[in-house]
Amino acid sequence: MAGGLAVGVYSTSSPEACGYIAANCEANVVVVEDNAQLSKILQVQKQLPHLKAIVQYRDSLEEKRPNVYTWEEFMELGRTVPDSQLDSIIRSQCVNHCCTLIYTSGTTGTPKGVMLSHDNVSWEAKMLKEVLGLQVQEVFISYLPLSHVAAQIADLWLPMCVGGTTCFAQPNALKGSLLPTLKEVRPTFLFAVPRVWEKMEEKLKATFSQSSLVKRKLVEWARGIGLQASYSRLDGDGSMPWGFALAERLVFRKVREELGLQRCTVLLTGAAPTAKDTLEFFMSLHLPILELFGLSESSGPHSTCTHHSCRILSCGKELPGCRSRIKQPDVEGTGELCCWGRHVFMGYLGMEAATQEALDKAGWLRTGDLARCDPDGFLYIVGRIKELVITAGGKNIAPVPIEEAVKREVPIISNAILVGDGRKFLSMLLTLKCKVDPESGAPLDELSPEALQFCRELGSQATRVSEVLSMQDPAVYQAIQQGVERVNQRAPSRAHRVQKWALLPRDFSIASGELGPTAKLKRRVVLGAYETRISGCYQD
Repeated sequence: MAGGLAVGVYSTSSPEACGYIAANCEANVVVVEDNAQLSKILQVQKQLPHLKAIVQYRDSLEEKRPNVYTWEEFMELGRTVPDSQLDSIIRSQCVNHCCTLIYTSGTTGTPKGVMLSHDNVSWEAKMLKEVLGLQVQEVFISYLPLSHVAAQIADLWLPMCVGGTTCFAQPNALKGSLLPTLKEVRPTFLFAVPRVWEKMEEKLKATFSQSSLVKRKLVEWARGIGLQASYSRLDGDGSMPWGFALAERLVFRKVREELGLQRCTVLLTGAAPTAKDTLEFFMSLHLPILELFGLSESSGPHSTCTHHSCRILSCGKELPGCRSRIKQPDVEGTGELCCWGRHVFMGYLGMEAATQEALDKAGWLRTGDLARCDPDGFLYIVGRIKELVITAGGKNIAPVPIEEAVKREVPIISNAILVGDGRKFLSMLLTLKCKVDPESGAPLDELSPEALQFCRELGSQATRVSEVLSMQDPAVYQAIQQGVERVNQRAPSRAHRVQKWALLPRDFSIASGELGPTAKLKRRVVLGAYETRISGCYQD
């Protein structure tokens, strides 16, 4: 309303990263949470000539400094400003003015400031409300960083559009406290990144495995019915299989209560591909998750599945009024996805060349994503162009399908990253599922309950990641190799086969920098950190 631009910075960002964004957007005011965040800005303050004030909104200031204010002092400054001055600024606002800046993650280069207009975000929220059938008084949970476009749309603009309530989770939600918050709030709408759904799946599977034989058989029977019912719904068949009402009463209802999802009518996933196994797991519990596709430059979702229009592994159809185009499709119809519509951004702040590269003169946005579109208009994202592995033989290989296939074949694997750019053959870096420190979110050496069960079934007595690696546990290593071989048997060509793999000593995490703030894999960081291990895969 006052004509300011909101710019988000991740709380985990380094002082240098904070300084880059503040300098790039020429920030006049920086608002920080506490003394720890304040210290970052003070370290780079001399590099910020436009900075007029720093406001700390929590805790007392450890040291009084010029132009550093508590929240109360900041509020006091506004008392002398007449309402007429604010009213004048409000009247000057236009729908095509920029209202927020979303900085890209910078995983493929320098972070860029994505300029979104008032019209971009308000139109996006209105379309999502309509296609998802949201009602007044929806309840949302905010747990993703608000500097991410998904969180801004799902936690701010969408609740404003529908007159909903946003409940803010604890800061350590992604480190393990999200489930208690879900059970307390009981949201009606939930957007979660794939890693969150995977963690829920692991927890439920561990709970099921520890149940009595009778309960395990009951869950298995109910999940079979749930998966059948979910696929019937996808096919447009409204009929429910025999026994569904009983499965609902004995299993599905209790699972929803355990997850705090008994009131939830919309479950969404995005920001990265979600494995088919994970989608089918929740379908089997009659908790269908709808996939969507979007990016910062499209103000969030460009397409989404809905309860009335959905295909598994598809990210649905475009929002009303949006258009898609597949640029230079190959024989299978796969090419770069280009988007057009009122949700397309204004451009990158101060980066004319980058803006022209992303937007053509007709307003089409180049997404950098490989996609195909089926005859019914459903979009399928194959991978990122910049993530393609191009072997020494010139083969272009999308890594995600191979990585997901290996994780599916070997349930003890937490993360898999394909290697082979410029190499003669493909290799893979693997991490094992382990417990996580609830405070820091850092991976621990102890294997997760699901990984422990996997080891016991193989006859391995390992309880720690270090034990598996130190003795190259024959049972675990053989199981991984057999899983990789099964994936290789389905490979479309010899170039798509994984020839070698290496187990890493710890899992990836947000704390150590291999995962982004929304638990998205940072390939460039991982490949740089484990360059020596990668080279070892290519030594004769």
